[in-house]
This record gives sequence, structure tokens and C-alpha cells, in this order.
Amino acid sequence: MVLYLVVYDIPCNQRRNKVASLLEGYGQRVQYSVFECLLSESQYQVLKGRLEGRIEGSEDSVRIYPLSPAAIPKIELLGVNLPVVEPSGSVII
Repeated sequence: MVLYLVVYDIPCNQRRNKVASLLEGYGQRVQYSVFECLLSESQYQVLKGRLEGRIEGSEDSVRIYPLSPAAIPKIELLGVNLPVVEPSGSVII
């Protein structure tokens, strides 16, 4: 499982709402256009494909940043924030 930071800038309200609704099923909204998503590789690929189907490539911008396990404890939260989604220490095979 990898923690991804998904951020977007979508000028069309309808597309923006569809993207936000999709991302709510995959992760936690931490700011208006920012989500933290803890995903397996297959979940990531499905999400990426679904996002590509919801955006207009010539107008919209979506960025997906994978966060390394070493970076997660270094995330600093200031002000009112939700806790950072963290991968569990164990893996079920």
C-alpha cells in the first residue's frame, strides 16, 4: 500500500464534483481539492483510469504524488487538520 496525495484544479463545476465524488470513495479529503489515498497498485491503476475518464485533458489538471514511507512521519500539520492516513505496519498476503 502506498499513500498518494491527489490534487486537482478543475474549472468546470460538474467535472470537479464528479472527480471529488470519485476520490471520496478512495481516500480522505484533507483540503478542498486535495485528497490522501492509501492504495494498492491495482487500486491506483483503477483510480487513475477512472480519473482520466472524468477530466478534460485540455482544461483540467490532476496531480498524483506517491509519498514514500519515510516521508509520512515528516508531514507537518498546522492548524485544524485531519490526521494523516498512514499505511499499517503489517501486510496480509
